Amino acid sequence: MWRRLNSLQTRLTVLLALASVAGALIYSGVTQWPLPQLLTWMQTELTVNDSTASLAVKAAPVTHLGIYSALGICAVLLLLLASWLAGQAMAPVSRLLRALEGAVASYRDGDFSISIAIHRRDELGELIHMHNALGQTLREQRQHLAQRELLLDTVVQNTPVALVLTDSVGRVAYANIASRHLFNEGRSLHGLEFARLLDGVPEALRRAVEDGEDALLSVEMDGSEETFHISQRAFRLQGRPHRLQLFRRMTRELSRQEVATWKRVIRVISHELNNSLAPISSLAHSGAELARRGDIDRLPGVFATISERAKHLHSFISGYASFAKLPTPQSVAIEWAPFLDGLALHCNYRLASPAPTRPGHFDAVQIEQVLINLIKNAHESGSAEDDVTLSIIEVGRELRIEVADRGPGMTETVLAQALLPFYSTKRAGTGLGLALTREIAEAHGGRVLLANREDGGLRVTLLLPQTAVLR
Repeated sequence: MWRRLNSLQTRLTVLLALASVAGALIYSGVTQWPLPQLLTWMQTELTVNDSTASLAVKAAPVTHLGIYSALGICAVLLLLLASWLAGQAMAPVSRLLRALEGAVASYRDGDFSISIAIHRRDELGELIHMHNALGQTLREQRQHLAQRELLLDTVVQNTPVALVLTDSVGRVAYANIASRHLFNEGRSLHGLEFARLLDGVPEALRRAVEDGEDALLSVEMDGSEETFHISQRAFRLQGRPHRLQLFRRMTRELSRQEVATWKRVIRVISHELNNSLAPISSLAHSGAELARRGDIDRLPGVFATISERAKHLHSFISGYASFAKLPTPQSVAIEWAPFLDGLALHCNYRLASPAPTRPGHFDAVQIEQVLINLIKNAHESGSAEDDVTLSIIEVGRELRIEVADRGPGMTETVLAQALLPFYSTKRAGTGLGLALTREIAEAHGGRVLLANREDGGLRVTLLLPQTAVLR
């Protein structure tokens, strides 16, 4: 009940009622009493005190006003009264609007500390209370957001992964500590052109960034080999296009993975040796017993089984030895036409670009084996046969051989470990294909790059120098 009595509607109703009563009183005062009587008295006094009344025409006494005169006087008085009442009614609304205007201007400037100190018990009071509650909520949310941003910035700044965020024109908008040490000797990168910063990094790393795709590559930095996993993503920030590049050093991780891999290899070899040697030992004992008893009819079968297990063991050991004892490449000048014709006898592919006119310089047998493995993997990815392509391009003093497909590509986890020896996602895979490719490329003084393609698929790039390099 008290809230209803203090509402703006009730107050306006009371003001209108007062205005109506005041209007009636004013009309009565102008037409009935006391204004007519006051005018009559004034007329009489003026007549008595006029010393020249005998020479002038005396005015008739005023006993009442005309209707128009009365209405005019009432309109003027009511207008003055209405103006005063309107000022009294709108004064709190005007103060509230000015306060709200200042608060909104503060919100626009990012200041949420403004509260309106006006205490009312009507609808305006409820609006003020809701506004103050909104300001408090915004202050709490901003404080929470600031704390989260501080935590996120601390984590990003201290992560070992180099992070670079560039805007639509290629300037660095954000960079963490690792990226500053990687690209600018610890100095700030903000506002610099990222393309100019890439001029000071190895060519392979710069080219991988320009390709705009995820990649795993090894480069020479500070006199040692560093392996990087590059992730690149494009997105819109505040309505503008940005690009995020992540450079993760994989050298230590790969070293740990290699140790774990070699331990797994030892277990696999031990298991395979036991699976072959145990039957051989048992069959040899059985053969000796048969010979002692003179039962020579069963001996050929025993010896045949021993021979089969020995051949299987020899094949198994030879496969691993071929990886462990890769011969030094014999790099010679290779004409492309006969080399590609010979490669076509072993696998199907589509030549995506004309072969260079100048001969290549590499070990033909080893590179042919690499390309056979890569093209075979491309077909096994589920790609259409016409989408398995081979490209051979000369880039300066470097030969760039690419095998591409339109399969599902690789996840980041697989991409980071694909070049490790004996790592395979295939049920019956040995995990030696890509590892052997990497070994042969490095023996030639080159390197291998793996990258997912933008429209789907995988691209394996073999980079070989055009000079004879011995391992």
